[in-house]
Amino acid sequence: MAGDFAGFVVVVTGASTGLGRAVAVETARQGAEAVIVNYARSADEAEETARLVREHGAEAVLVQGDVASDDDCRRIAAAAQPFGRIDALFNNAGITRFAGHADLDAVSAQDFLDLYAINVVGPYQMIRACRSLLEAAPRPGAVVNTASIAGVTGIGSSVPYAASKGALNTMTLSLARALAPKIRVNAVCPGFIDTPWFGKGMPDAAVEKLRANAQASTPLRAASTPEDIAASTVFLASPASRHVTGETLLVDAGMHLGFAPTVAR
Repeated sequence: MAGDFAGFVVVVTGASTGLGRAVAVETARQGAEAVIVNYARSADEAEETARLVREHGAEAVLVQGDVASDDDCRRIAAAAQPFGRIDALFNNAGITRFAGHADLDAVSAQDFLDLYAINVVGPYQMIRACRSLLEAAPRPGAVVNTASIAGVTGIGSSVPYAASKGALNTMTLSLARALAPKIRVNAVCPGFIDTPWFGKGMPDAAVEKLRANAQASTPLRAASTPEDIAASTVFLASPASRHVTGETLLVDAGMHLGFAPTVAR
């Protein structure tokens, strides 16, 4: 796939670490002309992402912004204006709240609102802000939303998180219909990704147990890395997937195979 992104202008939200960084770097490796690197708070880590992008010959443009803010989304999109187009938008920014699904008192209405603001409303606002530039691309502009296996199976770090990712999957379908033929909209649904994000609020022993469980329980016996997921994520924005829209691609080392709800997906 080397060169599939030759000359592309790419926007990646939540690109300071983890999957966002891996996607930004992979698009640069595949020839992107420019990568807009968005981050909310981690300026130093975002600078490292930018450095890695530049190592592959792409221009890196750093933009701080919270996708829950419509004004910030418009400012992120404006960073691509000098290039005259956006070929690919990766809506990767996301947050969670760790809480057992059976403990209904462990989360509040505000938890739902906070997660939806970033995980659902944020991607919507980013697509709206980038729409004209996506439509200006020489081929249909591509949007890839980072959802989750949680949104398909109802598992994950908390009920609000799973619900928000399910909503994002549904929104992907809605916007794929509404924005065709000028814009393609797809979602990638990772399972466990071996990053510090999965360990937030958890002791080291619990994180190691989570990693070991992923390796033992997935059919491919793997705990996915950001780079593993980035390869599939980037595919959905590449010319190789030019006839794919409204799809949710499960990239979880086969984790979903143990859940009956996906049989009728």
